[in-house]
Amino acid sequence: MKQQTIDRILKFTEDRDWDQFHTPANLAKSISIEAGELLECFQWSDENYDLQAVKEELADVMVYCIDMLDKLKLDADEIINAKMDKNEAKYPVEKARGNAKKYNQL
Repeated sequence: MKQQTIDRILKFTEDRDWDQFHTPANLAKSISIEAGELLECFQWSDENYDLQAVKEELADVMVYCIDMLDKLKLDADEIINAKMDKNEAKYPVEKARGNAKKYNQL
């Protein structure tokens, strides 16, 4: 994500004095709520969905994630790469390729 976009998100929050409401718990709740709204886009059909609604709900999830990264002073690249290291170890290609089983069932 471009720094300009991140800065825009953070400025939006700052300009409205919403940082006071952005506790980690409130942000986690908001991410979950918006993820539920994203899922609702696919409630009755896996193929017939409103792409514009999907984009808007996905953006809401991502905005709250950026706000949480900022609140917790975390670096997205750092935490994503640390998690990918764990995922790659738990799901080696030779066992996981084409398989949807959980790592403890491989």
